[in-house]
Amino acid sequence: LPVDVLIVGGGVCGTALLFELARYTDLPRIALVERYDQLARVNSRATNNSQTIHCGDIETNYTLEKAMKVKRTAEMIVHYAELLEPAERDRCVFRTPKMVLAVGPKECSALRDRFERFSPHFPAMELLEKEQIAEWEPNVVLVDGQPREDDLVAIGIRSTYTAVDYEQLSGSFVDQARASIAGATATAHGSSTGAEDSAQRRLDLLLGTTVERIIPEGELFRVCLAPTSGCRQGVADDGSPLAPREILARHVVVNAGAHSLLMAQRMGFGLQYSCLPVAGSFYFTPDLLRGKVYTLQNDKLPFAAIHGDPDVRAPGKTRFGPTALLLPLLERYRPASFWEFLQVLRLDWAVLAVFWQLLRVADIRNYIVKNLLFEVPWLRRRLFLADARKIVPGMTLDDLRFAEGYGGVRPQLIDKVNRKLMLGEASIPALPGLVFNVTPSPGGTCCLGNAARDLEAIVERLGCRFDRQRLVRELYGEAALAAAGG
Repeated sequence: LPVDVLIVGGGVCGTALLFELARYTDLPRIALVERYDQLARVNSRATNNSQTIHCGDIETNYTLEKAMKVKRTAEMIVHYAELLEPAERDRCVFRTPKMVLAVGPKECSALRDRFERFSPHFPAMELLEKEQIAEWEPNVVLVDGQPREDDLVAIGIRSTYTAVDYEQLSGSFVDQARASIAGATATAHGSSTGAEDSAQRRLDLLLGTTVERIIPEGELFRVCLAPTSGCRQGVADDGSPLAPREILARHVVVNAGAHSLLMAQRMGFGLQYSCLPVAGSFYFTPDLLRGKVYTLQNDKLPFAAIHGDPDVRAPGKTRFGPTALLLPLLERYRPASFWEFLQVLRLDWAVLAVFWQLLRVADIRNYIVKNLLFEVPWLRRRLFLADARKIVPGMTLDDLRFAEGYGGVRPQLIDKVNRKLMLGEASIPALPGLVFNVTPSPGGTCCLGNAARDLEAIVERLGCRFDRQRLVRELYGEAALAAAGG
């Protein structure tokens, strides 16, 4: 029998869709294929991202319109966490204060204007003057016990869920999906109606399995699989080994980061895009910050501004970064992905035109050169220290240590038709029932929202039962349910 939905990719976006399908639909057979033998080994890995829920409140590169959109989907993670037992919740999401810091008269003026426009929509925002900043984050203001001379102002959010271990969250999604399947089966066995259909619900997790080809066959898709070299394969929920050579699926959703684009282009789709992988590196310091401290984005730079975050996996340490390096790899620490990068680069005059547009801007050109120097072992700490002192002016070189093995690659797409760099996600609807999602940051934040979008398309196409009111109530909150007339 074909599976109803096959998800390719076991990161936070793929597992979020798995959870929503299991909990809010009655689809009998759902499967997820992941190349590695563990979930969340690439961009969702705790060491490979900033561990942040991006709500749009302190991200100054967001317009108000985008911030409101991201806020709604970001809050879905918080609502999801409220469904969990406390111990599991505490492994996935974390409360800390957070702020965005302006330094100097020009930045301070811009941030005050932003507060006036954004605070009606983000009521938890507080405008912090230098004395209040010092109360929240002493090391941001004080140097040897004395206030720094710079003009300072900040927008702060005192206490909310701000940090996520996306690796743990991915595992939680799978656990909750399995619990939903098991619960539906148990309910069916105890019911006199609908028991036969519900009792046959099945969730297969195929780890250590690589998708080699996706072949359309009428209304179905034949997905050819192979064991990933060096990885063990997954097992079904009943403990039986899973080693299929191929799977028939009614609907396929590919959530595999930059590899989504690679797979789409091998099938002849998404050829209007090229991929520009941007790698981020981080630095560790002692515990210098109590919460997240962001800085203002340079409007001319399409890359994240430096910020400091308490690391959820490294107690007693603060992680600073990221730097941004254009790296010819689809995966940071897998050199073989260089050849895959060449395939999705699709270098032509349109791509070169975008490169020229970027390099002709002095701020971007200087930023690229500076970030190349950040990769020089002896030099990088000294260069990065100057930037990090914008947040913690009393930081010393001895405080700073390069975070070896930290940082992933974000697949920034180039729109070759319009000759511009895309700063958001892309969804490539290849065929009815086949979609390829490429989700750079903040893809983790929007994982449940993106899953809900794909879920709607699946429900419309496959005609399954969908408990929309339950999803809205649980993941969007009671207010959203009332607004929807539920």
